[in-house]
Amino acid sequence: MTRPTAIARVSRRGAARWTLAMHPWIYRTDLLETPADEAGAVEVIDHGGRSIGMALYSPLSTIALRMLTRRPRAIGAEFWRERVAKAVAFREPAASAAAAASATLAPAATAYRLIHAEADGLPSLFADRYGPYVVLQLLSAGLEPFRGNIVDAIRETARPAGILARHDTAVRALEGLDQDVALLHGEVPETVEVAENGIRYLAAPWTGQKTGAFLDQRENRARAGQLARGHALDCFSFHGSFALHLARAGARVTAVDSSADALARARENAALNGLGAIDFIEANAFDFLRDREAEGARYDVIVLDPPAFAKRRDAIEAAIRGYKEINLRAMKLLAPGGHLLTFSCSWHVGRDRFRAMLEDAAADSGRLMRWVEWRGQAACHPEIVQIPESAYLKGAVLQAV
Repeated sequence: MTRPTAIARVSRRGAARWTLAMHPWIYRTDLLETPADEAGAVEVIDHGGRSIGMALYSPLSTIALRMLTRRPRAIGAEFWRERVAKAVAFREPAASAAAAASATLAPAATAYRLIHAEADGLPSLFADRYGPYVVLQLLSAGLEPFRGNIVDAIRETARPAGILARHDTAVRALEGLDQDVALLHGEVPETVEVAENGIRYLAAPWTGQKTGAFLDQRENRARAGQLARGHALDCFSFHGSFALHLARAGARVTAVDSSADALARARENAALNGLGAIDFIEANAFDFLRDREAEGARYDVIVLDPPAFAKRRDAIEAAIRGYKEINLRAMKLLAPGGHLLTFSCSWHVGRDRFRAMLEDAAADSGRLMRWVEWRGQAACHPEIVQIPESAYLKGAVLQAV
């Protein structure tokens, strides 16, 4: 094909990152020649002038190029239709999305990730399904010119009743993009009732965290329900998704969060499921754990699902201290034989560092802790081996011996 006018030339190191390591990010420091055009699709050539494929170009981003293909090709409606269809088919291979959910998602759910950016060959593009609705995020300047193509592709393949853009995120500001929330197709209500593993809860596409709910913990919430017994503690409970699974399995649950608004929604979700065995407490989780330890309290199951403590690389050490403190206190609060389900969504805190933190906490707790299993993000948030950034959620199940 004839080369497009927009070309980016990259260094030997930048080219190797894609051609050898198969990682789609090429940084600004590896650009030998920048495209003259605006943000969008460009052809990428190596230091010797050989084409290595097509990429999304973001003029202001540290990640200047996000690779799309290994050969030159037109990046237009057909390309986006092919890629979106492939991502949707991974989650919804059946003709009916409702039927597919029970067949391909474990546990069955009506809310799940439909497109997971680089892990689906669609860098910086996220889309989540909430029943008949889709919430979309385009998080790079290079992707923004293709908004119309992407919306059309989602309408054609996922057939939603409405598509909402949740662009109220700081990442877009770093890319020089507007931050807003906008309806792109049909209608999307303020709240959507979704089902997950027999639990119902309300998602808030227009105003909720992320795109309306935390969908990456779906399998982990089901696992918590499997381990539920006696008295359970759910720290950083937010809208109570873990607490609901624990209570439905028969545990008496104490759900702790510092946000009164979040707990109000959690109570609403509990009422929706007819679950009364949950005590909702507005408190700082660090203070709550410290106070319960002083009282000598014991719990049969504890869930720790905090927000990201390390949003930047320079925050890693402080984050490790925070993770260690809550895990150390949780270990001390476990009844003999009790289980701890603990998580970190901080990408900068890798799996090895997370495990080392747990080892230190266990040593200082004075409790012998059995390693039961690693946990990760939901299957609809696939991980690519060559792209460690696609695996941000790590967790573990431990047992007090």
